[in-house]
Amino acid sequence: MHVHQPKRPRAADRYRRRLWKLYSPVILLISLTLALSGCSPAAGTASTSAAAEQTGTAAQDSARIVATTVAITEIASVLDLDLVGKPTSGKTLPQRYASVPDVGNPMSPDMEKVLSLQPTDILSVTTLKYDLEPKFKDMSVNAEFLNLESLGNMEQEIRKLGKRFDRTKQADQVITKLQDKVKQIQQQVKGKSSPKVLILLGVPGSYLVATENSYIGDLVRIAGGTNVVQGEQVEYLASNTEYLQQSNPDIILRAAHGMPEEVVKMFDEEFKTNDIWKHFNAVQKGHVYDLPEPLFGTTASLNADAALDELLKMLYPAS
Repeated sequence: MHVHQPKRPRAADRYRRRLWKLYSPVILLISLTLALSGCSPAAGTASTSAAAEQTGTAAQDSARIVATTVAITEIASVLDLDLVGKPTSGKTLPQRYASVPDVGNPMSPDMEKVLSLQPTDILSVTTLKYDLEPKFKDMSVNAEFLNLESLGNMEQEIRKLGKRFDRTKQADQVITKLQDKVKQIQQQVKGKSSPKVLILLGVPGSYLVATENSYIGDLVRIAGGTNVVQGEQVEYLASNTEYLQQSNPDIILRAAHGMPEEVVKMFDEEFKTNDIWKHFNAVQKGHVYDLPEPLFGTTASLNADAALDELLKMLYPAS
């Protein structure tokens, strides 16, 4: 009778058995852990969702934001964001930031003061980037320059801030309000003849011509006006009164930057003593308007809806 003798395990089989004896307790522990944690697809989705919700909140909780302009400070307020630094300004800022330290003028913030606040986010505007970026770099500080050069650009920046700091709901509300106002204005001017508009930006002792790429130029476009300066890439140009007279604007808007009372006096003196202005149709018809601050600034702001209402009265005086 033949007795079957078991074969001796081969070397490879012996090696696999030793591995199983070594790692089987670890595998068992992992299996038990997964079972006890209820790692089903639904549970995993819920955990991921909760973590995503907490990420934005944590971003705001850990953020130390310095707003260096009035417009950015107002945007931060409607987004319900806390600040550790705000601009020094004679304008009324949101009450919630009354005890927040000032960091100086928007055009020349106190860099030492800004650094002392240990900010995670320093927010300025693109119109000041050329002057301020080198100063921030000298202090080894990265500042972010928000594009508020038009209403549409401001809406994009608000949306980005809302996403970053878990304020998408607030951002959507602000943007919807602005867009509804634009639709309303466009409906009001529908069918009306587009007035030709000259926009002057005055600074103490001088003035520039605002193109359609400036914020006020953007408001004029939204309100149905046509800027007499077309095809330029920059926001402002040096003034050439002879060329401007040939453009024959229907409306002249005078904006002040810096010291409004001084600038208005300068404009009045210029229009009185420079003979060429008397030949402008807009001057002869009395269609010259001073744009009040802070309603009309050099960058977009949340009072754009009120600014558009005022602008309609100026562009369509006979309406």
